[in-house]
Amino acid sequence: MGKVAFVQRRQAPLRLVPNGERSSFLDDVYRRYCRYVAAVVLRLAGRQAEVDDLVQEVFVEAARGIRHLREADAVKGWLATITVRVVRQRLQLRRLRRFLGLDAQTDYAALIDPAASALDKLLVRAVYRVLDELPVADRLAFTLHHIEGEKLEVVARLCRCSPATAKRRIARAQHAIEERMGDDR
Repeated sequence: MGKVAFVQRRQAPLRLVPNGERSSFLDDVYRRYCRYVAAVVLRLAGRQAEVDDLVQEVFVEAARGIRHLREADAVKGWLATITVRVVRQRLQLRRLRRFLGLDAQTDYAALIDPAASALDKLLVRAVYRVLDELPVADRLAFTLHHIEGEKLEVVARLCRCSPATAKRRIARAQHAIEERMGDDR
C-alpha cells in the first residue's frame, strides 16, 4: 500500500467587512479560532469544566469589540488579549471564592497528555496547584511564557504591563514553583 498524503486546506485570508456583514465575519473568526482560544483558556485557567463558558465569554467580548479591530491579520493576537482578560477575571473570582471557602479542588487531568509518564502527570498537577496559590498576574505571566511559549514582549502586551514587570512576575512564579517542589538549583 502506498503512503497516504494528508492535504491541509488553506483558508482564505480574513478580511474586515462592513457593519452589515459583521455576523458572518464573527462566524468565520469563531470557526477558525475557537479551538485556539479553548486551548489557551484551558492552559491559563487549568479547569476543563470552565473552558466552554470562558470561550463563550471571549467571543461575546469579541463581538462587542469587533468594530475596534483595524486589521484582519491581527485577529489571533486580538483574541489572545481578550482571552487573557477574560481568564484574569475568572481567576480573580476563583481566588475570592477560595478565600471564602466556596471553591472546590481541581483535578488537572484534562491538562495532561494521556501518553505522559506517571512522573510528568504528577509534575503537571503539582505545578498547577502552586499556580492556583499565586497572584493572578504572576500566574498569567508564567503560564503565557513557560506553558504557551510566548516571548517576554508578547507576555507584557497580553498582561498589559512592561517587559520588566512581566519578567519579575515570571521570576516570582518560577521561584514559588521551585520552592514548593523542592528544587534547590
